[in-house]
Amino acid sequence: MTVILRILLVVSIACGIAAPAGRAVAADAKPLNVVFVNPGKTGEVYWDMVAQTMQAAGRRLNANVEVLTSERNYRTMQELGLGAVARADKPDFLILSNEESAAVPILEAAEAAGVKTLLLSNSLIGEDARRLGSPRTKLKNWLGDITTDLTTAGARMANALIGAARTEKWQSPDGKIHLLGIGGDEITPASIARNAGLQLAVAAAPDVVVDRMLFANWTQSEAEQVAANYLSWAERKGIRPAGIWAGNDPMALGALKAVEAAGITPGENIQVVGLNWSEEALREVKAGHLLLTDGGHFLLGGWSIVLLRDYADGCDFAANSPHVEVKTSAITRNNRGSVAALIKARAFDRIDFARFKAKPDHCGQYDFSVDALISSLSPPSDAGE
Repeated sequence: MTVILRILLVVSIACGIAAPAGRAVAADAKPLNVVFVNPGKTGEVYWDMVAQTMQAAGRRLNANVEVLTSERNYRTMQELGLGAVARADKPDFLILSNEESAAVPILEAAEAAGVKTLLLSNSLIGEDARRLGSPRTKLKNWLGDITTDLTTAGARMANALIGAARTEKWQSPDGKIHLLGIGGDEITPASIARNAGLQLAVAAAPDVVVDRMLFANWTQSEAEQVAANYLSWAERKGIRPAGIWAGNDPMALGALKAVEAAGITPGENIQVVGLNWSEEALREVKAGHLLLTDGGHFLLGGWSIVLLRDYADGCDFAANSPHVEVKTSAITRNNRGSVAALIKARAFDRIDFARFKAKPDHCGQYDFSVDALISSLSPPSDAGE
């Protein structure tokens, strides 16, 4: 995100200048009915934000988005998805996430029912990917997937920890920088990708060791417990912990609680990183307790509606590729102001999603960058944080 764009945003807010209008949906465009099977829990920040950006985009792009919440139960997720495709009045599109690799039965049922599907955040992996191949091959109604480059995000998070530890000279008596890794799980594609990024960064750093790679089911409470156990173990072993890498913000916040309970000052004696751009994490970044929160991938919700609107209007995103990958970005104390107000208010209707539609002669080409996001925002009703 450039300094110039941030300055322009502040000036536009101060002067009351709205962002330029986007490419409006044609007046005769068919209204779309979209069902999103949300794999998360009610109140789970990341998945709530995915759904909210999806619905905000729907309001801009003439699409009604119905959200069905699975409460982190893959059986419930399958029941909801199968129920949606079995309806007499079927949705135009079904958006799924392959959490716990559980989306395949829904994809196959949607294929038989003639319901077009899009995978979000987690696509097919392993044997499922080998058996079903690419989108639109064996499953003609599986249009594609929209994901984020979470391996790069995981590596960026780890490298930030390593850089901070080297600067502060936080080596243990053995001369190594010691880290704890806390992953969400071992089977969800998005978790595997983040964990791989951590491993890549550490493999390139001979002075760094990950003492433990533990899993906390994406939750703050479990992360607090595993971090507390690690810190106690490190103290007994005479190890100086330099950083904690957490695969999402709730787990990072749990780690912060464990650090503080152990009498260690985060940001001064140890660094913690997370991922999600959540409001609470941004507050901890501002306070200097959290080194960074990577993310922006909750916007996949909004971007998915952009893809489906274009597809319905005859500008197929697969003209470039059925696999759309979006980059994440790190939010630190230096750049948090650019998104903090947007996220605090969950004011996603400020985003002019119509601006992100592909040009008719450039189907499949999208700019979903943070810079493009910032430049699309209308002024907030209250510019304060």
